[in-house]
Amino acid sequence: MKEEKFSSLEELYQRLKPALSTKMREMHREKMVTVTEREIWNYLCYHLWRGKNALTLGEMVNDILNTDSFTIYRGIREE
Repeated sequence: MKEEKFSSLEELYQRLKPALSTKMREMHREKMVTVTEREIWNYLCYHLWRGKNALTLGEMVNDILNTDSFTIYRGIREE
C-alpha cells in the first residue's frame, strides 16, 4: 500500500475534514452544539497524536470517529 505524504498540517487537516465534520455533527446531535471541526482537530493533535510517529490516515480517521465525544468536549472546555 502506498504511503501518503502531506506537505503541511493544513493539507492533512483538509484531507481529514470529512471525518472531522462527521464527528462534529455527531457531537451536535448529542447537544454539544458549540464544538467546531477545528476544536476537535486541535484536541486530537494535542492530546492523542502528540508524540506519535507514522500514523496512517486510516488510524487518524478511526481516532476521530471513535474517540468518545464527551471526552473531546470536556478536553476542549478545559483548555
